[in-house]
Amino acid sequence: MLFWHRTITVSEWGDAVQLSDRIGRRLKLHDVHVLMAVVQSGSMSRAAALLNTGQPAISRSIAELEQALGVRVLERNRDGVKPTEYGRALLDGGTKVFDDLRQTVKNIEFLADPTVGEVAIGGNPFLIATFIATAIERISCQYPRMVFRLAPGNVRALHRELIERNVDVLVTRRFGPIADEHLHFEPLFEDSYSVVVGAQHPLAQRRKIDLADLIHEPWVLPPPDGPLGSIAMRAFQASGLDYPHTAVIGPAEVRASLLAGGRFVSIVPNSGLKFSRRQLGLKVLPVKAPFGTVPVGVVTLKNRAIGPVARLFIDSCRALAQQAPADGPGQADASRASRPRRVRQRVAARA
Repeated sequence: MLFWHRTITVSEWGDAVQLSDRIGRRLKLHDVHVLMAVVQSGSMSRAAALLNTGQPAISRSIAELEQALGVRVLERNRDGVKPTEYGRALLDGGTKVFDDLRQTVKNIEFLADPTVGEVAIGGNPFLIATFIATAIERISCQYPRMVFRLAPGNVRALHRELIERNVDVLVTRRFGPIADEHLHFEPLFEDSYSVVVGAQHPLAQRRKIDLADLIHEPWVLPPPDGPLGSIAMRAFQASGLDYPHTAVIGPAEVRASLLAGGRFVSIVPNSGLKFSRRQLGLKVLPVKAPFGTVPVGVVTLKNRAIGPVARLFIDSCRALAQQAPADGPGQADASRASRPRRVRQRVAARA
């Protein structure tokens, strides 16, 4: 491998400093901040209220920006204002600049006091309530003054939040290649799925059951056109079965609540059973179904500095991933059934 190295001369260094000075005289961070507020609020007057200043000051900042750049950064119409292509380019750069400044301030605060800090974490609600919550708890026990801001959402919305730098890091499932080249996915573990019922369900005590036996049961599932719903649909098709009648289609929180009532059947990620912070009251059925596995990982924005608390959180996720369930559906029942007969008898006697 060849390396090319050249010493920067004093003259070249001086030219770079002069260029930086010229940019500093032409563009003010305050004016860029004002532009961001105008675009966010949609009008000069609303931006003035947002920044607690007068509209003339807002107009003056925008005029100075346009004069410094020699182009228009806003288009004005009856509905308000919107950025021109030059304005959008400036907003993209400004967002990165302010984000880098925020990260720098976080680093300085962490250097001054390593026991404090803040991080914004995105994830789907089920992962937030299970795996992410467990990773946070490990850090919080050691650093109780740190703040963890959680942003639940679906994968597409979370990717947008990360690209717009509203969150620092994501923990999500990857159901296919990540379309955006600006994002980096670091796999943590492969998540499998189990068929579950509430502990009071009539099938909860069955030791042998096939997927076909459940086809007429009332199921509570996510939408069939969603990632998890499509996994369930493929599993039924691969087993030569029609998709079951779904009595309720809803998010994870609704499914967990209905399952606890003891009437419905559903599928859940095994990581949720492993890392739940509370008793879910669910029973894994000994069903062999071709659900497959889905990678769970950390998503970050390429070429973006990661803050110190975000690094602590990612390290906690990596360590926790070593405890992720490696077995497939029905692992709890399989491990119980594999115990020697006398061991199972002793356990039953103690119960």
